[in-house]
Amino acid sequence: MGMIGVGGMGSGHLRTLLGHEDVRVVAICDVRREHRESALERVREAYGDTAQCRLFNDFRDLLSLAEIDAVCIAVPDHWHVLIGLEACRRGKAMYYEKPMGYSVEEAKAIRSAVNLSNTIFQFGTQNRSDGRFRKAVELVRNGYIGEINRVIVGTASYDPAPPERAEPVPDGLDYDMWLGPAPAAPYTPLRCSRNWTLIRDYSLGCLSGAYGIHNVDIAQWAIAGDASSPVLTEGTGTIPSSGIYDTLRKFEVYQEYANGVKMIHIDHISAREKFPRFEVKNSMGVLFEGSGGWIYVARGYMDAHPKSLLRQTVGPNEFKLPPSSNHWRNFLDAVRHGTNPICGVEAGTRSEFACQQAETAIRLGRKLLWDNRKEQFIDDPVANRYLSRAMRDPWHL
Repeated sequence: MGMIGVGGMGSGHLRTLLGHEDVRVVAICDVRREHRESALERVREAYGDTAQCRLFNDFRDLLSLAEIDAVCIAVPDHWHVLIGLEACRRGKAMYYEKPMGYSVEEAKAIRSAVNLSNTIFQFGTQNRSDGRFRKAVELVRNGYIGEINRVIVGTASYDPAPPERAEPVPDGLDYDMWLGPAPAAPYTPLRCSRNWTLIRDYSLGCLSGAYGIHNVDIAQWAIAGDASSPVLTEGTGTIPSSGIYDTLRKFEVYQEYANGVKMIHIDHISAREKFPRFEVKNSMGVLFEGSGGWIYVARGYMDAHPKSLLRQTVGPNEFKLPPSSNHWRNFLDAVRHGTNPICGVEAGTRSEFACQQAETAIRLGRKLLWDNRKEQFIDDPVANRYLSRAMRDPWHL
């Protein structure tokens, strides 16, 4: 196993993998020297002081290693697709952190590469391996709450940050490599902190990379079965007038699917104000409302009406999801046996489309229609220009 990105998210994945006896972490890549060295120390603690683990600053050097079977990609969002494409070229299975990419074009590019290379791909929406979310999806898809009226998705929010002055690049950080395909910008501490997810040069923010796609993925799993994205999108949101963060906040998105199901994607603070069932400890959840009841599910929490739904089990002749009780174990078994992981590239791409449509509709301030066959907005060349983003030289798809 090779680790590409061992900061906040990647270091957690490393700790997880070091606990699997059938995995050996043999290579680490990160553009921060302190991250590389800290990760190496954990590897040696797990395997012994003499453990051989190579360190890299450039992901291409790690991916060139013949002994690597699979990689974990846990880097800023604007880097996902370029590293994923190189992993496909090198024949490496990948656990690919969300989101799919920086744009619709990028999501389509990695989907095409994965399918053409037959690469084993696990998207990092780990709620698909959580028992509560799985139960909710199975109950919805088997009609236990009747005909679906609407789905409400609550996601993260954030507070604006004050402007920052440029500072010297810290020793041990390859800042040019950190920026990669993103526009050139002066170094500031917040820019390279975990909150890069709130800067549009690197992410869609709370709509997608900063949690949003997790619950959109669960909603689509239940109402569209990974086969479709919304066909209509409109919404509102705000952007801070100053400071380094410039992704959408305090947003509310209305989307509709071809089967008539309606979805509201809303930040969790607004959700608590507008929808009473979100007034729980974990308001970043998914509410399914049907003609015969409702189900609310979030990490560590589930409620329903009627309450008997909480005790309901799906029968042997009803629809059941493929088994997965641990997202990493599901991926490792897929690599070992050549099976399909629980969240493959098509599912990830469809969920990404929903988030990208939402961002474009809010920024343009109008209703948008989507063609699921052509995978573009209908009769709207201005909106379709949002489907791709330029990359800084020399990087390109």
